[in-house]
Amino acid sequence: MRIAYFLPPNIAAPIETVTTGTPVVPYKWYFVGNSCRCIDIVIFFHVFCIAFTQNFTKAGEQEAARCDTKAQLKARGCGEEEIISPNISIKPEKNVSLSKSFNQQEPVQLSPQEISLKVRPGLPITFNVSFKRVEGYPVDLYYLMDLSYSMKDDLANVKKLGESLFQALKEITEHAQIGFGAFVDKTVLPYTNTNKEKLLKPCDEEEADQQCQAAFGYRHVLSMTPSEKEFRNKVKDQYISGNLDSPEGSLDAMMQAAVCGDKIGWRNSSTRLIVLTTDAGFHMAGDGKLAGILEPNDEQCHMEGNLYIKSSEMDYPSVGQLAAQFKKHNIQPIFAVTNNMEAVYQQLSNMIPKSEVGVLSSDSGNIVQLIKDAYNRLSSKVTVTHDNLPDDVSVVYKPICKHPQPSDNEGICDNVSVGEEISFEVTVTARSCMERKSFTIRPLGIKDTLTVTLSTNCECECEVDETNHVHCREKGRVSCGICRCNDGYVGQFCECAIGDKDERSLRASCQRQNGTECENRGDCVCGRCQCHRTEQGSYFHGDFCECDDENCERFQNKLCGGNGKCNCGTCECNKDYEGSACQCKKSLEGCRTLNGSECFGRGTCKCNRCECKEGYQRPRCETCLGCPDPCLTKLNCIECLGFQSGPFEKNCSEACGKSIFATVVDQFTFSDKLCHLKDSQSCWVDFKLKQLVGEDNYKAEILKQRDCPKPPDITAIIGGSIAGVALIGLLILMLIKLLIHLNDLKEFKKFENEKKKSRWAEVRYRGSHHSQHAQQAQDFFMFYSTT
Repeated sequence: MRIAYFLPPNIAAPIETVTTGTPVVPYKWYFVGNSCRCIDIVIFFHVFCIAFTQNFTKAGEQEAARCDTKAQLKARGCGEEEIISPNISIKPEKNVSLSKSFNQQEPVQLSPQEISLKVRPGLPITFNVSFKRVEGYPVDLYYLMDLSYSMKDDLANVKKLGESLFQALKEITEHAQIGFGAFVDKTVLPYTNTNKEKLLKPCDEEEADQQCQAAFGYRHVLSMTPSEKEFRNKVKDQYISGNLDSPEGSLDAMMQAAVCGDKIGWRNSSTRLIVLTTDAGFHMAGDGKLAGILEPNDEQCHMEGNLYIKSSEMDYPSVGQLAAQFKKHNIQPIFAVTNNMEAVYQQLSNMIPKSEVGVLSSDSGNIVQLIKDAYNRLSSKVTVTHDNLPDDVSVVYKPICKHPQPSDNEGICDNVSVGEEISFEVTVTARSCMERKSFTIRPLGIKDTLTVTLSTNCECECEVDETNHVHCREKGRVSCGICRCNDGYVGQFCECAIGDKDERSLRASCQRQNGTECENRGDCVCGRCQCHRTEQGSYFHGDFCECDDENCERFQNKLCGGNGKCNCGTCECNKDYEGSACQCKKSLEGCRTLNGSECFGRGTCKCNRCECKEGYQRPRCETCLGCPDPCLTKLNCIECLGFQSGPFEKNCSEACGKSIFATVVDQFTFSDKLCHLKDSQSCWVDFKLKQLVGEDNYKAEILKQRDCPKPPDITAIIGGSIAGVALIGLLILMLIKLLIHLNDLKEFKKFENEKKKSRWAEVRYRGSHHSQHAQQAQDFFMFYSTT
């Protein structure tokens, strides 16, 4: 049996006992009965009990009344010996002692390795975790170098530092290995010149004798080796390369170095370091779009022939992806960068746990000391965190060491020396019931882990009476003092036979729209709610126990101000009081106007102040800022009352007689707003309105004389029309004459052209045709006269 959604009886919210579920509030409950038992639910870390005795609850009293503190249950007759409270348990499943030094076997630096917890929801449980840095613990260092052209001088120095680098590692451990890798950038535009010759030799052409290797993204050069000679020979064969832009593909290279463990040669038990040396920034996720590369990085190994073959097909990884893989594979990066890049990589380091930044000299001459210092800082700082934490579980760490560091979700000890044993106090809290959920606790950068298996104790250890019990009207069994009814019966004591109805339909009749049975304030008995008592001793009431008489508004910390009674959440005030909390004496003094009305009839007086109708303003509801202008709304009534015209001419007294008392005057007698508007006959009407008591109640004075427009002059209209017609006729005649004249001019020009064509004949036959010429002139004269 499980108990869920519990609150103690002295809390206003109701208590409900159900057969399934999980506790949702952190209290610790006990279950008490014939031999009082315990239920593992934690609520605010106070101890509550649940009584198992069959008659512990009264008729109609909720079964959750069995839940209470030990003191309260003792006061109600439950003895101390009857209360059983299962203890939480911590059981180490695997606890191998910490190793003192590395001896070619798997060292143990974290203890215990496996632990099982049995807890109560909401109740924290604490255990200790120990850690000790093993002396001589192996170190795997992967030297990852930027071979772009600007690192030319640095490469020359790196080729000489094999001996000093191995010597520095020997001071740390006798079990050191070194690997080597190089990177530049993706071999596509705009990162690298894709001209065939430039891909083969991307270096500066001014130095013709320099050795230059073809452009590449990331190349794995040397797997982990303890041999200084092998390291020196491999690095000696490396040459500078080049690209176009300043940022490099360092994130691509680090991702492959992290996930290609079998090719890099990382050992299972070792401190894994990646030393990145560069003088430039880095490309990150999204930059690949510049080259049309849209496929996101899949965090998988893609190396063939020691080359990253997906460099031109996959985008750069994000910082979050890289940090996750470093954490997964226990790799700690050291960023050895030039001074101008320190701030950039410091920000990157802030996003990658267990990483360090060191500043390179101009020729990388200080790289060995930089690595030593960074390793010491990394290894001396122990950070314990967790992975795969289940929902509703929280973990808090308290470091117990010489130099603890504050942190919200981690335990951090700084300046931890080799062989020094430190511990962390780990507090685990589960907020809900769960069964065998696991998560891991481990120090960052270290392989060792602690597996925590967590279970909660949410079960009641109740003895079930298998026979029909008289307490249950012989229609059910007793479990934890509560009746479990046989099929066909329901109720606190199985007293209700449901007949043809099923239990669900009976319970549905006790539920309002929110689906809560009797509002959690009563028991559903045969389809009707039997309401419980309130804390003050009265009863809830209503069809669904939705009402109580204790939660009305208060005034001066008195229910309904002490001047009324509470009924279902609403105050019913005594005769001389009013207000939502009966806080006011009835009075109209503050609502009286100069004319003796109450709020000008446009509001009601409550608590000696006006509550105005919509639009009207306090304190007396005299003016309405948002109401329509009465000059406009009353114009039709003014026209019909004053001049017997307009839309209301036929029913003026019915439409306007009750709202306006109008007088036609020669001169206004009161000084209210003047209205000057046009009526339906286009006459200008002057009138004044004065609002009386009430909303639609006005007194009006209408000026007798209207300003109407003069009637039109019929004679002038007719005369003008005749004159207009005559003028139009004259214009038409003139237009016809003009067209005829233009046609004559056209014919005359035609005649002139014909005359010019025949002049040559006149010159040749001047004498013989003189008479003919005269005849033509005469003909022309006659033609012109005719036209």
